[in-house]
Amino acid sequence: MPDGTTPDLVLDTSSTLCPVPVIRARQALDKLQPGQVMKLIATDPGSKSDIPSFARTAGYELLSSQQEGKQFVFLLRKGGR
Repeated sequence: MPDGTTPDLVLDTSSTLCPVPVIRARQALDKLQPGQVMKLIATDPGSKSDIPSFARTAGYELLSSQQEGKQFVFLLRKGGR
């Protein structure tokens, strides 16, 4: 992981299309405690812009965003809400 962060949860939304990765990300993040980190794996090219936008508008911190082959991998931290 970039910056050595170990995720508390890994969510693989591979083979799903918009809006499923965003919906599943929100559902999973809602179950985490403030400060916990989720690793999200997606294959939908739209997630490259959808997930950062979702994080920004929903109040989650996007720690990293990278492409690994056909996968897009995001680290998101739940804020203190």
